[in-house]
Amino acid sequence: MSTRKKEIGKTILVWFRQDLRRADHPALAAAVREARAVLPVYIWAPEEEDDWAPGAAARVGLHACLAALAGDLEARGSRLIYRQGPPARILVELARQVDADAVYWNQRYEPAARRQEARVTAALSEAGITVRTFPGGLLHDPAQLLNRSGKPYKVFGPFARAFHDHYEHAPPLRAPASLQPPARWPRGDALERLGLLPRVDWAAGIRRFWSFGETAARRQLRRFMVREAARYDERRDQLAEDGTSRLSMALHFGCLSPHQVWDAAREELKRQPAPTTREGIESFMRQIVWREFAHHVLYHFPHTVTQPLRPEFARFPWRRSRRDLRAWQRGRTGYPIVDAAMRQLWETGWMHNRARMIVASFLVKDLLLPWQAGAAWFWDTLVDADLANNTFGWQWTAGCGADAAPYFRIFNPALQGRKFDPEASYVQRYVPALSAITARDLHGASEALPDRLRQAGIALGRAYPEPIVDHAEARERALEALAAVSQQN
Repeated sequence: MSTRKKEIGKTILVWFRQDLRRADHPALAAAVREARAVLPVYIWAPEEEDDWAPGAAARVGLHACLAALAGDLEARGSRLIYRQGPPARILVELARQVDADAVYWNQRYEPAARRQEARVTAALSEAGITVRTFPGGLLHDPAQLLNRSGKPYKVFGPFARAFHDHYEHAPPLRAPASLQPPARWPRGDALERLGLLPRVDWAAGIRRFWSFGETAARRQLRRFMVREAARYDERRDQLAEDGTSRLSMALHFGCLSPHQVWDAAREELKRQPAPTTREGIESFMRQIVWREFAHHVLYHFPHTVTQPLRPEFARFPWRRSRRDLRAWQRGRTGYPIVDAAMRQLWETGWMHNRARMIVASFLVKDLLLPWQAGAAWFWDTLVDADLANNTFGWQWTAGCGADAAPYFRIFNPALQGRKFDPEASYVQRYVPALSAITARDLHGASEALPDRLRQAGIALGRAYPEPIVDHAEARERALEALAAVSQQN
């Protein structure tokens, strides 16, 4: 028996959170190594997430990932105990019920999650129960990666250099082959009792699009590395192609760790002798560092969930229009590339990353609607909704965040369509009413599209709407709004 086992003794609770896997799970690995019995626990406590409890689409994904984890644990002689309520109270109760000496978990870094961990630590310590926490959701602790002045980074380039300078690679932890169960199992809720699934089943498209759980995530990682990673740089922006990794949901729920993804990319990089194929993998790894940067910014600037990082944008003259917001949400703006992307989101709970930038630019710059409204809609409709990535992406597009795109960079929907959906196959897949329109006409000038639709016998306002805004005029209006803010500084 190891020294640590003698210190801990009987049973350790492992509190699962956004780490729904067995492999490369530091808290689980330590518990299996150090205790005679392990009790896996998941606690559903949306009231402790402030206003950012998982949205409707993400709850569908969470339910499926929890079910997959529970099945994996049961196959290895264990089970996942579900409970609802305040984690501080529930973990103390469970520890006493099974005579546990300690509770282990992997850290989260979102503002509400950090406050939750502090409450749980205080309650367990007061009850005389040992607490150990582990890094698990990021490659580097955001609290430790600071510039020479001891301040957080706001620009990606210096952050990326510091990340590479400080990151120490180690092989991912293996999944435990088995888990020793406690002498008696405490009461748990059924997964269905957590109420994650909608009462009216609208999630068929989500289930068709996604494969959930650790096994599916590892299969997707292997598929991407073998088939797509070397071509990632040239294919990742093409909307109709399967050129992205589609690992965002697995990373968010922790069915994969970023360490596993990084390690797989490093190994694939070693197998690629040609500079051109290495560039694709390096480009993909750069996206992982961008994910780290998003979490770094949210950790150090938690107010950015609802407020701009650049304070002058608090005075930006946003419009308020329920009609325009609703048209954008429903994919009825009259701009084919925007509408296709928004309908893909509604159908599948996912949107291509290039499309996310296009629709975000359209909302905040063509429609002058606040980025917070877009972030809230994405939060409710994305299966892979991640607070750091969602916040960072919307502030980047709005020009008010860290290393943000200049506000005067305003995407032209027609040009974006021609460049990233040249055959219009993406648009026609998600807006089938436009299948009779050529790619040239679909991605042509917005003011000419209604005539093309009439010529094709497509009823405007019913089968497809007229453009709700003129892009050229909207662009000038956006630039005037930016100039007004700039003059106030």
